Amino acid sequence: MIQLPQPDPGVLSRRAAIVAALNDALPGAVIDDPAETRAYECDALTAYRCPPLAVVLPRSTEEVSRLMRLCHDLRVPVVPRGAGTSLAGGSMPTEDAVVIGLARMTEVLEIAPEDRMIRVQAGRTNLAVSGAVDHLGFFYAPDPSSQLACAIGGNIAMNSGGAHCLKYGVTTNNLLGVTLVLMDGSVVELGGPMGEAPGLDLLGVVCGSEGQLGIVTEASLRILPKPAGARPVLVAFDATETAGACVAAIIRAGVLPVAIEFMDRPCILATEAHSGAGYPDCEALLIVEVEGTPTEIDEQLALIRDIALRFDPIEFRESRSDDEARRIWLGRKSAFGAMGSLGDYICLDGTIPVNALPQVLAGITDLSRRYGLAVSNVFHAGDGNMHPLIIFDANKPGDLDRAEALGAEILRLCVEMGGCLTGEHGVGIEKRDLMHVQFAAPDLEAQMRVKDAFDAHWLLNAAKVFPLDASAPRRERRLNRPADAA
Repeated sequence: MIQLPQPDPGVLSRRAAIVAALNDALPGAVIDDPAETRAYECDALTAYRCPPLAVVLPRSTEEVSRLMRLCHDLRVPVVPRGAGTSLAGGSMPTEDAVVIGLARMTEVLEIAPEDRMIRVQAGRTNLAVSGAVDHLGFFYAPDPSSQLACAIGGNIAMNSGGAHCLKYGVTTNNLLGVTLVLMDGSVVELGGPMGEAPGLDLLGVVCGSEGQLGIVTEASLRILPKPAGARPVLVAFDATETAGACVAAIIRAGVLPVAIEFMDRPCILATEAHSGAGYPDCEALLIVEVEGTPTEIDEQLALIRDIALRFDPIEFRESRSDDEARRIWLGRKSAFGAMGSLGDYICLDGTIPVNALPQVLAGITDLSRRYGLAVSNVFHAGDGNMHPLIIFDANKPGDLDRAEALGAEILRLCVEMGGCLTGEHGVGIEKRDLMHVQFAAPDLEAQMRVKDAFDAHWLLNAAKVFPLDASAPRRERRLNRPADAA
């Protein structure tokens, strides 16, 4: 089980005064009724829950700054929250924390198609960013599976990716600048609409920092012209390892599809029952999508077909219409919802070198048998971003512990094969105690010193990312409250 930190009794004893101060600072934006704060007690990692001290929903950078300054002066922990779609517990609060939610910060602030840029408030959903520029013939490339719901601020915190990150990169590759509110209420601008800024790459430090360095309130994002066209193909195999080897061969050949997605048999069966996409009876399938002009698409698909045929696929299905393309993607787009029909599951997120796919898939199969829990694989195969789903029964005593132990073994395997603990979901609380597998003590110390520079009292999302024993001395700094604290 994941250990949760104990709340600061000093903060809890001042709860009424803190809530009153929040209401004075931002009237009408504070939620402190325990029945209502329960909606914020977890994110998409639902196995762990803790109601916060209070929730505040600001509408502007200035209001976030006001709240942060207040919490800093009172030494009250703060947990930033976008849409709460984090799968690693990134926005789960502690009992003594104030949640600052960005749900009301959804405005489009500027669109500059000539500069291929859009500036938005950080609470705007991923899909709504593309929606704001669609009529201009542009789109925002990163596309997490939760793009209908997830917020840009959360995407930046976790450096999110998506199915099309193989060609277009993840959030950091499409982020031009941010407005960042520090823990003491200071507002800083990092990067900018014109791209690379002089000086240290602090924008690169903030992107992927999981809300530990500041709260992003506005973001300048790169938008791209929509491609002339796109076409997916479906390739079915009789073994998962064969599908993995085909992915490695496609990448090795220098082809750059916009996406290569992988689904194994359990996932295929679940999605068929859920969506009726018409997938073949096979052990694994790939969805490979290319884009460009009709001539470019034909040339790329011809090369991909030649590579795939070397691996004796059961079927190679090329879409010839928009409806056929939609049906090829239908099952993949609904996969995570469909997998819920099989039971409770933990969705992992580890990244490996693409050439290690066959060995890692075989290793996951062995670990699944050893732990006696089913594992289904659906992931972004082109960049080696694995998403094994461990199926368990939350109502069966010990099943969650066993599932978490299996997940830890799979992530260790990813690291052993030259990969890392996370590709886009973040560390949060889920992988926090596995950080020592990826990093030596001096590495963790260097990272914690970066947080020291941004948040000297370790008030901001402090119980995340770093193992609790390593961060304990720093987290205890908040106990040194000023004498005039409420």
